[in-house]
Amino acid sequence: MGPIHYALLLSLFAGLAIPLGGVLARVEHISNRAVEARFLKSITAFGGGALLSAVALVLVPKGAEVLPVALAVGLLVAGGVCFALVDAALAKAGGSGALVLAMLLDFLPEAMALGALLVTEAATAKLLAAMMFLQNLPEGFAAFREIWAQGKLPAAKVLLVFVALAGLGPLCALLGFAFLADDPETMGAITIFAAGGILYLVFQDIAPEAHECGAYSPALGAVAGFALGLAGDMVIG
Repeated sequence: MGPIHYALLLSLFAGLAIPLGGVLARVEHISNRAVEARFLKSITAFGGGALLSAVALVLVPKGAEVLPVALAVGLLVAGGVCFALVDAALAKAGGSGALVLAMLLDFLPEAMALGALLVTEAATAKLLAAMMFLQNLPEGFAAFREIWAQGKLPAAKVLLVFVALAGLGPLCALLGFAFLADDPETMGAITIFAAGGILYLVFQDIAPEAHECGAYSPALGAVAGFALGLAGDMVIG
């Protein structure tokens, strides 16, 4: 099997964690409402921690090591401003897709990086795919609950949307493999722009959703999510 086929399969594997997380959210049932609410907030916080680890350990470093300071900082700020505008438009339309947006801002650039890595570092790419899967699972869980709670779409349609989103992974991996393996500056620009968007969404939407007065497990969930990302980065490194 050639590198391009590995890129497609590994990115698809990582992406399928998104609908799998949705399936787990659909079948999850805890009879105690208070315990269930705390559990869901902990999962949301875990996903937020994983997203922050992607920003700190993958997305920003990839941009910072190849871009001049002014351009890197400008792209980071531009990413935040851009997704603030998107978030405001979603809120005006009566919906919130913060977790879905943040999940895609994490998943799609990493899928591009995965495709680019397979040209020269196949072993690292395989570990990255495993980490992407572990990150996408809780993010898919929390994003499914966010959309389903609005009551506008039945669970089956939400899951179909998530399957379609997973399908974007192989497309991004193909783009990374074909065009970005020899263009680290463009790859860095994409990742650092995405990092700005994720930072905005985590602190504007995800962290407030995960907070519960008098409870400490959600915040510890964020620490656990970041720890997962740190472990993966150290293994890959």
